[in-house]
Amino acid sequence: MRIPRIYTHHPLRTGRELSLDRESARHLVQVLRMRPGTTLTLFNGDGRNYQGQLLECTRNSALVTITGSSHEERLPALKINLGLGLSKGERMDFAIQKSVELGVSSITPLTTEHAMVKISAERMENRQQHWKRVVIAACEQSGRCRLPDLCDTCSLDQWLLSGKAFSGIGILLDHRSETTLERLTCTDATVNLLIGPEGGLSDGERSQAQTAGFESVRLGPRVMRTETAPLAAISAIQMLWGDFRENPGQDSGSSAGKADYH
Repeated sequence: MRIPRIYTHHPLRTGRELSLDRESARHLVQVLRMRPGTTLTLFNGDGRNYQGQLLECTRNSALVTITGSSHEERLPALKINLGLGLSKGERMDFAIQKSVELGVSSITPLTTEHAMVKISAERMENRQQHWKRVVIAACEQSGRCRLPDLCDTCSLDQWLLSGKAFSGIGILLDHRSETTLERLTCTDATVNLLIGPEGGLSDGERSQAQTAGFESVRLGPRVMRTETAPLAAISAIQMLWGDFRENPGQDSGSSAGKADYH
């Protein structure tokens, strides 16, 4: 039986008792039907898993005691900063979720000229909170002990000027390019990946990214949807330069089911 893994914002240490937030408590009790005495795993983004035991629970509350902690998860071999053009509803959620599972370090939703979705300033805060929950759920599922950064939505101009484009290698996905990933050389531990929305980036935006140092590449002969492109690109990048090539070993603490608690 898989041990449930839950995120909490509380500080965690062995021997501490804490009450989980209502949403987590309801998930444990009403969805997973856990009872006092059951073992679970907690994490708060500090790089460790914490073994816990459920002491008390009701429909809206759960008291947990921390009985041990894992070794610290090591930092990723490759830092991947994803700039992702806004897309509609579930497509954006899917792209964010799977990008987290594949190991990105940061995600920045981008407003672009051809974006098919427009979000008012009033609604944007709600969308950011929603995407934050998507990130947390993906970390819970995938065993990540550190949360990737979910940056505030900004324009492509702002992202290119934020500094991310000037550290490491910049990659712009463009199915019209003649260059493929294996032709690039990554000598830094950082990759900045730019992917447009459903409508793609405009000619001016592509030129702007190239001026900022981004290399246009294609992923084979097919045109991918905006929610598919990040998965394919990040997987290929991880295989070429990242942690798909490595055995994380037993000291990473990255597996909720196999963490070595002490």
